[in-house]
Amino acid sequence: MSIKQFKIDIPKKELDDLQDRIKGTRWPDEIPGEGWKRGMPLDYTQKLADYWRAKFDWRKQEKKINKYPQFIAEIDEQPIHFLHVRSATANAIPLLISHGYPSSFVEFLHMIDPLVNPTADAAGGGAEQAFHVVIPSLPGFGFSTPFTGKGWEISRMANAFIQIMSELGYDRFGVSGGDIGAGICEQLCIQAGERIIGSLINTDPGAIATEYTPPADHLNDDEKKRLQEMKAARREDFGYIQIQSTRPQTIAYSLTDSPVGQMTWIVEKFKEWTDPTRELPEDAVDIDQLLTNVCIYWFGRGGAGAAHFMYESAHAAPAWGQTHNRPQGFVAFGNEPLIRRMLDPEKKLTYWNEHDRGGHFPAMEAPEELVGDLRTFFRRLR
Repeated sequence: MSIKQFKIDIPKKELDDLQDRIKGTRWPDEIPGEGWKRGMPLDYTQKLADYWRAKFDWRKQEKKINKYPQFIAEIDEQPIHFLHVRSATANAIPLLISHGYPSSFVEFLHMIDPLVNPTADAAGGGAEQAFHVVIPSLPGFGFSTPFTGKGWEISRMANAFIQIMSELGYDRFGVSGGDIGAGICEQLCIQAGERIIGSLINTDPGAIATEYTPPADHLNDDEKKRLQEMKAARREDFGYIQIQSTRPQTIAYSLTDSPVGQMTWIVEKFKEWTDPTRELPEDAVDIDQLLTNVCIYWFGRGGAGAAHFMYESAHAAPAWGQTHNRPQGFVAFGNEPLIRRMLDPEKKLTYWNEHDRGGHFPAMEAPEELVGDLRTFFRRLR
């Protein structure tokens, strides 16, 4: 494995090309009066695309990201991009944070400084709560591109991340993540065993409405009815998985060729999965951070890589729901009592906390709360 320093520097010709492509978008018609029912409404999409083209400042965001040390590791011929930010605190806990879909390392930008330097945090954290932070881009995502071969599913990604942590000199480390990142954390605990200090998973109501949920025999009739309602609603927005896990190459052309196509593919999920009390995606997350995430997919051609990852995961042995003996905690966002009833019915987890606000992207929606949970959880494991 080789590790090289990395800095984002998107050529001007790519920025100009992005501008031209957005400006030249060929817009579809739409069925009047449907709002978000059939996907992103035309008027909203056009306004967001216009903001992206005319007001969004990529260079500003690029500079913001580049203040953090970045690297590219090559493992089995696959480039893996990651941020590695060390704390000045000598006994800081190494922490690997893994993103999900349709996200990237950009999701965690607001959390890095408070985790690395808690004494400068408004919450008044002490130096004893500091972390060395490692944030990889999943193979195929972000700048861990191109997706160079078959077999890169969750368990293989976890193995690659263990190799990176070893190369960085971290014998023991904590892990955290949600969505795909939750599965990677599980695999890290299984594969690395005692090297894992503990695992803190963030979750939301959507997590218990998929086919991967635990048995629900212990629920009462009202709870079972509620769960079925949630699963029915979830099926309405699961088309993206069916497409990407069966025909990733076909959808890759649209996601790679049309910036508005890539933007809508991502932003629709921010509408569906963020705090339901927020009307629009930008009411739940910072619009510039959201568009920076879209840009990472666009410039890295990560739409194709993410699609191929889903194909690999769908055609590999299941990597979810296995057991391990490492300390584990959950943080639930979104005010849904069924989450704990499904994931921790006997209240045996090392740590559990719930927050009314937030949803699928808590590092963007409620970063202060998530930082607080990471501090509390790992403080008990020092």
